[in-house]
Amino acid sequence: MEEAIKQANKALEKDEVPIGAVIVKNGKIIARGYNCREKNQNALMHAEIVAIDKACKKLNSWRLDGCQIYVTLEPCPMCAGAIVNARIDKLVYGCQEKTSEENLCEKILKSNRLNHHTEMVFDQTYQKQISQILSAFFQEKRKRN
Repeated sequence: MEEAIKQANKALEKDEVPIGAVIVKNGKIIARGYNCREKNQNALMHAEIVAIDKACKKLNSWRLDGCQIYVTLEPCPMCAGAIVNARIDKLVYGCQEKTSEENLCEKILKSNRLNHHTEMVFDQTYQKQISQILSAFFQEKRKRN
């Protein structure tokens, strides 16, 4: 998760929403990503999507079997769909997202309609730190606007 936080801080430095992700296979980081929607003017450029794209290229496969993804913030529905469709085994996230109340991410990852299911783990170890990074970013944005 510390590496995902480093990615979130890279996004923060670029005035992007500070969310980071890393993908691990066999105990080694194979891909990193952070939000870059503003830079690329592309709604798809969430940290998870960037990391998944890099991991697929690294492994030369769209199937990321045996991989785990560590994300600073609970994935949105789009990213949850990408995670399960990439066949990632396990998602570990460090801070809950506002859609958590509806369990959207979990519903997607565990859907019986899909032939793959991804284990979902909320690791609260860095929750306060991640929450503070996100809150400070949005407070600063509101001040500027």
